[in-house]
Amino acid sequence: MSDAFTTHVLNVATGSAEQIVDLTRDCESFLRDVARGRDGLLNIFVPHATAGIAVIETGAGSDDDLLAALHTLLPADDRWQHRHGSPGHGRDHVLPAIVPPHATLPVIGGALELGTWQSVCLVDTNISNLDRQVRLSFLG
Repeated sequence: MSDAFTTHVLNVATGSAEQIVDLTRDCESFLRDVARGRDGLLNIFVPHATAGIAVIETGAGSDDDLLAALHTLLPADDRWQHRHGSPGHGRDHVLPAIVPPHATLPVIGGALELGTWQSVCLVDTNISNLDRQVRLSFLG
């Protein structure tokens, strides 16, 4: 594999509660190791049918607001045809249509180019899957 493309898998323990996990520092650390001052693209991908990647503000309540909005849009009740797992688990399988399982972000001079309040986050509403993998890939 050439230096133009490098990939790494993060293992993230999300536990048995709905979570929004800030991955920004992990992304920045990965880029420090592999981008070496180059411009390019960082792709963040979660290979799970019940999780997504969001670029949002964290720490000021927006992460809790996102979970609340997802509860409104995707209630954990018995309306879902996909019925195995915990009650309302079918909604977890709809989540990636709203919060996609990927994001591609610019890297300028080896650094992630985010707005002042933006963070890269794993969104996981599946309380039955305690561990997630997130693939970081740099192309530059």
